[in-house]
Amino acid sequence: MSTSIPEFTITRTLNARRELVWQAWTEAKQLAAWLPSTPLESISFDVREGGDYHYTMVNNKTGEEYPTGGVFLEVKPFERLVFTWGHPNDPNSPVVTLTLTEQGNHTEMTFHLRGVAGHPGDRFFYDGWSSTLDTLATHLLDQKQ
Repeated sequence: MSTSIPEFTITRTLNARRELVWQAWTEAKQLAAWLPSTPLESISFDVREGGDYHYTMVNNKTGEEYPTGGVFLEVKPFERLVFTWGHPNDPNSPVVTLTLTEQGNHTEMTFHLRGVAGHPGDRFFYDGWSSTLDTLATHLLDQKQ
């Protein structure tokens, strides 16, 4: 019987300095610009260890809302951000570890999600996050221009 916790990792090299990538993850206005269908007014962040965050994604076709939230477990500015991710106040939420490694004017971003399974082609967690991280990459390119 396996007791391993499901998880997956996505790594991207982003054409942006580490500080800009950090801001995209930790500032409400930046997050609203790249997180799909997430109105700015639904986002609240308290980016500190033990601080919480909330946002609501909205299905533009049906109007259905998907509240999301969690708690920041580790905050090392420009380097590492660890937070629970899921339905607000869910004690069994998966944990995201975001690691940012400076590479000149680029940033290697490692996104690790522990608590749910994912793989390329799953059309669910992995593919959803992969697509969202592509949107982040495009947003960061737009910020540089």
